[in-house]
Amino acid sequence: MLLLGSVLTATIVLLVFYFFWNRGREPKQVPADVAVLYQIGRGPFAPSSSPFPLKLETFLRMNKIPYMPDHSAKFSTKGKTPWMEYNGVAVADTHFCIQHLKKERDIDNNSSLSLEQKAVARAMQKMTEENLYWTLCLEMFCGDSTEAVETVMPYTGVKLWVTMQILKRVLQKEANGHGIGRHTNTERWSIAMGDMSALSDYIGDKKFLMGDIPCEEDCAVFGMLAQICWHMPGSRHEKFMRENTPNLIAYCERMKDEFWPDWDERISSGKNFVSDHEHMYFESELSKR
Repeated sequence: MLLLGSVLTATIVLLVFYFFWNRGREPKQVPADVAVLYQIGRGPFAPSSSPFPLKLETFLRMNKIPYMPDHSAKFSTKGKTPWMEYNGVAVADTHFCIQHLKKERDIDNNSSLSLEQKAVARAMQKMTEENLYWTLCLEMFCGDSTEAVETVMPYTGVKLWVTMQILKRVLQKEANGHGIGRHTNTERWSIAMGDMSALSDYIGDKKFLMGDIPCEEDCAVFGMLAQICWHMPGSRHEKFMRENTPNLIAYCERMKDEFWPDWDERISSGKNFVSDHEHMYFESELSKR
């Protein structure tokens, strides 16, 4: 027990040191109008093990914005990841990253939507990111069984156990602060089912969230649902989606086909996986600015 406590303490110290060492370093030198997307690396069955890097990267691809992934796990000065640098400006939080890019590049993926449709799209995104998201976290890291998340974690043995214990404590504390963590397991699951059912009912047989053309909020919805589809095998969320809301799986496949033709090269378990650390995407678009 003493040895285990020492290992845990040493691991936490190393993680804290690594976190602070990776903050506030000099901006990466890249051509103008290229976004540098800082994230923790590729996921085994989807391009990211977190919904938020996948959301932001899908937005970059949707708008053919030249970008470069940085998988060094460098954190922003706010202590957040993912984040980005664009023309020397560091922006943390995917929401503000997207807003910054929209302003700098005069982008509006929702120009064809009415005010009412824009309101509905925003509400769907917020339900997904501020509600459904927490049920995923609690299911994967704080539930009775963590087998689903352990199959997609890039660690084994003591390192896996320590990582899971740290994440469990952090996420439970944050979920309690949010409020959803104070509910019972049954109550949280009813929220998850309600959110997935609402998304399924609203999307219906539409191609994307708001119709035949993907909108900005599709990036966030896809980023979240992709985790259920590909990174929560055997979980209640994944089983519910496959058995009760199969149109959400079809939706994820359409988003994947539309914006991730290189999916198999961008997942770490893929036979054709190639590291794209500091690889430039949409470089040809630079000449059009």
